[in-house]
Amino acid sequence: EIGKRLAEHYGIPFYDNEIISNAAKESGFAEVAFEKAEEKATNSFLYSLAMGMSAYGNMDMGFSTMSVDDRLFLAETKVTRRFAQEGPCVIVGRCADYVLKDLPNMVNIYVAADIPSRVKRAIEVYDLPKAKAEENIIKFDKRRSNYYNFHTGKRWGDVNNYHISIRSDFGGIDNAVKTLIAYIGD
Repeated sequence: EIGKRLAEHYGIPFYDNEIISNAAKESGFAEVAFEKAEEKATNSFLYSLAMGMSAYGNMDMGFSTMSVDDRLFLAETKVTRRFAQEGPCVIVGRCADYVLKDLPNMVNIYVAADIPSRVKRAIEVYDLPKAKAEENIIKFDKRRSNYYNFHTGKRWGDVNNYHISIRSDFGGIDNAVKTLIAYIGD
């Protein structure tokens, strides 16, 4: 919601799931393949070893020698970079801070909130059952963290990866948006 509101304020495009849709169209992979790759990415040694081994399974050493997960990430990266190079925009997730690190005039933002606030929001906005809300939030955070950590070699949520980090539960979403606009400028 914060990303959408920032994009609306600045009159620029907002990208989230559109990146997966475009990457799927351009790569020939199904959208579900991108979602599954994000679900199973892990920072475990065995997963890293298996993904590395699959890259050497073929002898032609081209794009086809990469693991499917690596090809999916590269397809997503290509779309993310294209959207960013087309002009100002807001991109949520997709390791954009890492993928776009060499582009000028980019602001990397990390938005956090405590679990009770996120549970409340999940119930109110997304109609998640109270009994499953916290479990789902923790599970999705773990997936996001593993995916980010695996593909970037950095730690998800580390303040050093972002220009600004903000707690949306502290002052609310409206104040988070106002604070970010003040930081970014008009």
